Amino acid sequence: MKISEFNYHLPDDCIALRPVSPRSQSKMLVYRQQELTDSKINHIDQFFNAGDRLIVNNTKVIPAALEGLRKPRTQNGQSVRAVKIALNLDRQISPHQWLAMAKPMRRLKSGDCLVFSADLQCKVEQVQGRFCKVKFNLAGDKFFLELAAIGLSPLPPYIASKRKVDAQDKKDYQTVFARKSGAVAAPTASLHFDEGILNKLDSKGVDISEVTLHVGSGTFLPITDDNITRHQMHSEWGEVSAATVAEIVATKRNGGKIIAVGTTSLRLIETVARRSPLEAWSGLTDLFIQPGFEFRIVDALVTNFHLPKSSLLVLVSAFVGHNSMHKIYQHALNQGYRFLSYGDSSLLFRER
Repeated sequence: MKISEFNYHLPDDCIALRPVSPRSQSKMLVYRQQELTDSKINHIDQFFNAGDRLIVNNTKVIPAALEGLRKPRTQNGQSVRAVKIALNLDRQISPHQWLAMAKPMRRLKSGDCLVFSADLQCKVEQVQGRFCKVKFNLAGDKFFLELAAIGLSPLPPYIASKRKVDAQDKKDYQTVFARKSGAVAAPTASLHFDEGILNKLDSKGVDISEVTLHVGSGTFLPITDDNITRHQMHSEWGEVSAATVAEIVATKRNGGKIIAVGTTSLRLIETVARRSPLEAWSGLTDLFIQPGFEFRIVDALVTNFHLPKSSLLVLVSAFVGHNSMHKIYQHALNQGYRFLSYGDSSLLFRER
């Protein structure tokens, strides 16, 4: 299929620049048995049964956006002045090493030193395509404490280009499930959940299991090849515990539905489902879900409304069907739903 088949017109005023407050009042569009229902996220328990299970991503967003200076250097015998550099961390490789995206990347080369504060700096080890590999002088708790002090929330470019990141974003861009630090983008479907919704789900007898997928900045990269089958997904680190695997197996055996909260949870669970036997797993996944994909575990998906021509929209198309995807998005636009990371939600049931 061509990426042009996953396009739609998204007006600027449909892009949410701030979340609804409280988030539990966000609208939720439900798609089930080819029918659309307008609802709210705090009524989500009404669409599940006792014994169903939600899979949530417990990753915690780190303040991964750094602003610093490239130290002066000598090039071809000439002194090259210092330059301002914005560095967005993507994925940790080792205690000191990270993959990152830089702006402007063209001003960097191997050996450059970037200074972010009196205590934090890094050396550029490699520049390749959209990413560079850097090595920091700090690691562990010292690194993350300094990052918390000077870093900013790495908001998606479609928000950051329209307003400045501020202190409120550190709270707004973190989920109620956040426990394990490492993501540089939020699993945004989970941003709608609060303790009130969790209590409703518990009272209904709906169970919750956790997985970890550290969302990378590559999630915002567009599909650039017109033929989507040639698209290469970015790699992200994930982990599914033996306990979560056992809970999923028991739920399926007893006839319950597995509901992935977010595309990150879905991609990780379906990555593990490709292994036989189904067992605990950790590692990198670059699973690209496109029409024709065989879903083996997930029965329903909670997700926000995604960018045109994005891998996330392709995933939604694969999950509900191409024509249904366009029907869902047109309805959301017609009914004034708010789009993208800080926007409204949808609950999509896959036809079995």
